[in-house]
Amino acid sequence: MAHAASDLTLMPEVQARAALTGRRVRFIVLAPVGAALGVGVLRVLRAKELDDTVELVCGYESYQRP
Repeated sequence: MAHAASDLTLMPEVQARAALTGRRVRFIVLAPVGAALGVGVLRVLRAKELDDTVELVCGYESYQRP
């Protein structure tokens, strides 16, 4: 089933990649400055269609300093 980029917002990253099978994906993970561990689910924060590619900007639900 094809998904529009806007349908992917807040979807877990694993599900979003599965929904985009067969399409080119640019994957960006946001992280705070300095050392931090991602905690929780990695989710799509923004999805944008760029020509033949879908850009996924993802982030964890929270971050913890080591």
